[in-house]
Amino acid sequence: MTAQKTLLLTGASRGIGHATVKHFHAAGWRIFTASRQNWAEECPWAEKLLNHIHLDLEDIDSLQQTLPLIKEKLGGRLDALVDNAGISPKGADGQRLGVRDTDYATWLRVFNVNLFSCALLANGLFDELKASQGCVINVTSIAGSRVHPFAGVAYATSKAALSALTREMAFDFGPHGVRVNAIAPGEIETSILSPGTGDIIERQVPMQRLGKPEEVASLIYFLCTSGASYVNGAEIHVNGGQHV
Repeated sequence: MTAQKTLLLTGASRGIGHATVKHFHAAGWRIFTASRQNWAEECPWAEKLLNHIHLDLEDIDSLQQTLPLIKEKLGGRLDALVDNAGISPKGADGQRLGVRDTDYATWLRVFNVNLFSCALLANGLFDELKASQGCVINVTSIAGSRVHPFAGVAYATSKAALSALTREMAFDFGPHGVRVNAIAPGEIETSILSPGTGDIIERQVPMQRLGKPEEVASLIYFLCTSGASYVNGAEIHVNGGQHV
């Protein structure tokens, strides 16, 4: 009998993360989630508190201290690590924060969540990934390659750096049988959409519609299967052609 595969995903409470854990759960995977929020009743696939890890990615010291607990829960094997958590602070009126609006504390908070934690989690769980010949999926963004009207400078540059980190990790981990790839979503339908999204869809997206979280989740799942066994170091756009 084939052993049940294991997923660890950060940022599972809504949107892409929520759709991704549902997709993997339906495929029979064992699901572990990690976030600042406590386990919620609407997330039965996380097996309640047993497979949910309270983890504040803004606090790197806390992340390092929590790694032994994560490793204990995983039991020596991890087939897929999906770094989905991300933050994009806004101004008082919801506007994007540019270079002149962003202080050091904001830069550090965003990079801790969006970049540094991804590197530290993958490095800390490398043995488990290697044991399973697993994979890492980093969720970047279209904002990492072009100025976006809603994404602030710290978010955008952290996602550009995460794209570079994906290549570096693919180079370092590949010889050990661990693949690392990224997906870069564009305008995805979630419970919170910024005013003006409709205008972006009309002017910039050839497919003339929002993406669905399930469309992103299905790609993440594919990249974690044998069908993508020779895909390593790639960043795949999921934006209806917005990047063209």
